[in-house]
Amino acid sequence: MSKAVKFEMYGGTEVLQVVEVADREPAAGQVRVRVVAASINPGEAGIRSGAMHAMFPAHFPEGEGSDFAGVVEGVGSGVDFVSVGDEVIGFSDERSAHAEYVVIAADRVIPKPHGAAWDAAASLYVAGTTAFACVSAVDVRRGDTVVVAGAAGGVGVIATQLAVRAGAAVIATASEENHAFLRSVGAIPVAYGKGLIDRIRKIVPDGVDAFIDTHGDGNVELARALGVENKRINTLPDRAAVKKYGVKANGMAAVPARETMIQLARMLGAGELVVPVYAHYPLTEVRAAYERLAKGHGLGKIVLDVSEPRTR
Repeated sequence: MSKAVKFEMYGGTEVLQVVEVADREPAAGQVRVRVVAASINPGEAGIRSGAMHAMFPAHFPEGEGSDFAGVVEGVGSGVDFVSVGDEVIGFSDERSAHAEYVVIAADRVIPKPHGAAWDAAASLYVAGTTAFACVSAVDVRRGDTVVVAGAAGGVGVIATQLAVRAGAAVIATASEENHAFLRSVGAIPVAYGKGLIDRIRKIVPDGVDAFIDTHGDGNVELARALGVENKRINTLPDRAAVKKYGVKANGMAAVPARETMIQLARMLGAGELVVPVYAHYPLTEVRAAYERLAKGHGLGKIVLDVSEPRTR
């Protein structure tokens, strides 16, 4: 038996339970991974509460979690590119990452770069592929001026770095306590709130070419007021603006998961991408982790520490 996070009804964090589940051996084409670390995401809270039932219905008892990193402890037949003892980054669409062990298709893991921190590796899938999709959606080019709204969040902090790497000047909206980090990755931080449009115009009087909105709260209207074309605005939360203006809403489903993860992992291993983690919790305190997520204002990600990174 091993432990996994489950919930049997929609609700707040109180419905989350850490329960014992029967261990499974990997079938043909699968691997069994001992989870070292797993990250949490806002969308998972929406699934748990029932707010996303129409798009992602739960099947009770439901598991949780998409991003993880760990060590392979079992390999099914027909798998010849993963071995026991390999350190891997995993990406589960089966809501199974918040657990001591994950059994998953072998092509849903990639090698963890040597030297990459476990918490950063475990935070790469949802935020990283979503950020990659956002930058691709607005066609960021060298010489562009791009605004990333919510640049200190899990998606925003990666989208900011990807846009900088593409050669854009990036205006990153975030609370002031996160400005030093955003400067360190090559962005120009701007405090959000009243007067934001004037602050942006003062920095880039010649206008803005593209806009990535990870936060909502009127950012699409702000982008349009700055003169950005609808086709170069991508919003994650503002579905009403998508319907009203025809702006884009590309997320992680818009990019190939494995290929994108390989690119992101290479950048992480080479020190070309930083994935900050602002809080750690043990698996048994998963409720507290989501309560912290709900408070917002953190830089990057929250991670569950599940086991020690020993190898066999």
